[in-house]
Amino acid sequence: MVRDARTTDRSLWRDRAFGTYWFAQSLSAAGDAFAFLAVPLLVLHATGSVAQMGLLTAVAGAAAVGAGVFGGVLVDRYDRRTLMIVVDLVRLVLYGLIPLAWLAGPQVWLLFVVLPICEAAGMLFQIAAVAAVPTLVDRDRITEANGRLQATFALAAVGGPLLAGVVSARLGPSSALAVNAASFALSAAGLSLIRFRPRDDAGAAVVRREKPLAEFLAGARFLWREPVLGALTVLLSVFIFLTYGFTDVLVYHVKHDLGGTDGTVGTVLGLAALGTVAGALLVAPLRRRRGFGTAWIGAQLVCGLALAGVGLAGSIPAVTVLTAVYLCGVSVGGISSMSLRQEITPDHLLGRVTSAFWSTHYSLGPAGAAVLTWAAGRYGAAAVTVVAGAGCLLVALGGLCTPIRSAGSPRATRNAEPAPAAI
Repeated sequence: MVRDARTTDRSLWRDRAFGTYWFAQSLSAAGDAFAFLAVPLLVLHATGSVAQMGLLTAVAGAAAVGAGVFGGVLVDRYDRRTLMIVVDLVRLVLYGLIPLAWLAGPQVWLLFVVLPICEAAGMLFQIAAVAAVPTLVDRDRITEANGRLQATFALAAVGGPLLAGVVSARLGPSSALAVNAASFALSAAGLSLIRFRPRDDAGAAVVRREKPLAEFLAGARFLWREPVLGALTVLLSVFIFLTYGFTDVLVYHVKHDLGGTDGTVGTVLGLAALGTVAGALLVAPLRRRRGFGTAWIGAQLVCGLALAGVGLAGSIPAVTVLTAVYLCGVSVGGISSMSLRQEITPDHLLGRVTSAFWSTHYSLGPAGAAVLTWAAGRYGAAAVTVVAGAGCLLVALGGLCTPIRSAGSPRATRNAEPAPAAI
């Protein structure tokens, strides 16, 4: 039976539509956590090269950026739930090919075919998922809903790498990808049980269909004309350049420099994901009490200090704790910025604004991953993470010099008429 996604004043814990969506996406996130560990390990086992890991990350990231350019147009034109289900099924098939092909031996070339397509499909899914949240909950509960989603995603990410490390050690990393493939089937099944609320197109009585590029540019214009969103986009693009290849560098650092096994890598990633849980639980009260600007800038500061600390730490436990602190900062900053876009963007533009943001935001990521992993192989992972951490501190400093600093302060929010517009 299909359930209607109406929200009321009752707790999100009792909202069946949101709960179904939440549960299905959490299962999918658990599968993603397997791929998060398994893909770098597949490349490392087959080639022994951190540069190859970075190249694959760069190619897949470039595909995601390309998909992001027009993904928002599709999300705003077509039914978001249907798009998400189709994307899940595509990823189910493609990720399922990898363990089958690996039965004949390492097929690294297949990763360079499958992963970019899956990342492009994943970008479309993410844009639709962000646009879906305001159609599941009321706008004043968006940050809370995002926090709960991200908290459970992170909890799944805690167990995922731990189990993936065990599976990879006993059966090989390709087997871990089979679990990821199955998770997309569960996600699609969950989405089929709910319906999103009708879109609120107030202020846009007639949404004209234009050429895809023109529609994309409509979202880009809204993004860049809003002072806080424009500043966020620039600074987060720098941040992604500095950090996009961090997972590859971390895996290399733990295995190559600290002598860890596949299981050790899984343990580090799994325990560090607790930082994401903490950030997701902290973000809503932190933003309520301190405002958006303080929460976001503080998060970048924490990320920079923790990232530099990873390079300076000489033991696996210390690296694990510092990575958890880093992920806590990433979680607070990411949920805050995503919620802000959802709150102040008209629904009929939300897909395109998200698309324009992510296309710009991730555009430097592939190059950053290639540079970061190349530098780690040449100069060492420790030196690279210290430099990246210093760069993140400069991003925080940049936030103090932009409208982000005063955005959504508690005093401004109390004095404003409509809450969303005050941010």
